[in-house]
Amino acid sequence: MAIDTATFETTLDSKIDAATTSDDAKSFLLLAKAVEAVNNAISSSSLTKSNNLSDLLNTTTALTNLGFTATIAELNYTDGVTSNIQTQLDAKAAVASPTFTGTPAAPTAATGTNTTQIATTAFVQGEVTALVDSAPSTLNTLNELAAALGDDANFSTTVTNSIAAKLPLAGGTMTGDISHASDFTIDVGGDISLDADGGDINFKNGGTLFGSINSDAASPQAMRIQAHVSDGDIVFKGSDGGSTITALTLDMSEAGAATFNSTVTATGATINGTLDIEEVYEKVNISNGTTGAITLNTQEQGVIFYNVNQTANRTINFSNVNANLAIGQSVTVAVLMAQGSTAYYLNGYQVDGSSVTPKWSGGSAPTAGNASGIDSYSFTIIKTADATFTVLASQTQYA
Repeated sequence: MAIDTATFETTLDSKIDAATTSDDAKSFLLLAKAVEAVNNAISSSSLTKSNNLSDLLNTTTALTNLGFTATIAELNYTDGVTSNIQTQLDAKAAVASPTFTGTPAAPTAATGTNTTQIATTAFVQGEVTALVDSAPSTLNTLNELAAALGDDANFSTTVTNSIAAKLPLAGGTMTGDISHASDFTIDVGGDISLDADGGDINFKNGGTLFGSINSDAASPQAMRIQAHVSDGDIVFKGSDGGSTITALTLDMSEAGAATFNSTVTATGATINGTLDIEEVYEKVNISNGTTGAITLNTQEQGVIFYNVNQTANRTINFSNVNANLAIGQSVTVAVLMAQGSTAYYLNGYQVDGSSVTPKWSGGSAPTAGNASGIDSYSFTIIKTADATFTVLASQTQYA
């Protein structure tokens, strides 16, 4: 049924004291409008004969008689609504799991916020920027980082296993050979020690062994330098004033014959074979002594020249003989003595402090010197047994 709201209002005015300031009239008018708006939803049987206009003076009774369960406060929610409520609701997003269209906006949280607050695109961009933190352009995406790690999902394990296969800087034990395609330099701040338990330090060229430094199994503390190429010489070179020289050549094709480039200086030499000498320079000890016993150290002296005229007969002792000579060996020394107008001579002879009687050339010992000249004495001492010697002697005058 249709309700004439104008008639409804006139009737209400006749029922309500015109002087009242109550808002009930307005409420009733609002109710009438609401009833008219929903009249199509109310059947004609909704009102009974017992319902009369006086019932509308009580809003709760009126709403109940009209079949409404809503309160006045709830009906006020429709005040100002000009279109279908459902249409308006459909234009709104649901509270639970809403789907937005257009460009929704929200407050941007501070960088580092970790709550359930909505993250805007500005917040996300700020977090990404902080994460990238000025990384180079080729390493500022996850794909680029993954590529840099070889796209290895087990990169940590791979690196750990790789490091485990490396030699620690502090040192360790290596296996297998070390190969290098070009020059190889070892530069250390201290010493370099080579410890080969096998006893050999080998040198190769193109895989061919040409030399080694090794120790003899019979004499493990001895060091040997060995050439491994047949007839390959061992050559010692150096720099003399900027020029390369060959100091020593050991000729392996000649059983190791040694050729020195220049002078050989030694405090002693043992030669177990023939000695082939082209030139000999022999050291002469010069002394100005004229009297007293003479000691000739056979380990250091071969020739003594007393270049001042002698003033007395003298005894000579040959020292360091027994300790340096083996049985069957000999040593030859010479003593030169200047003589003035009165000549003197050697009249006493000792070996290592013990008196000996030389066997003289010509059959007899000298009994005087040769005046105004130089007397030259030669002694050859032969060791025939321990501390036992045969001494051959001679005296020659040079005027």
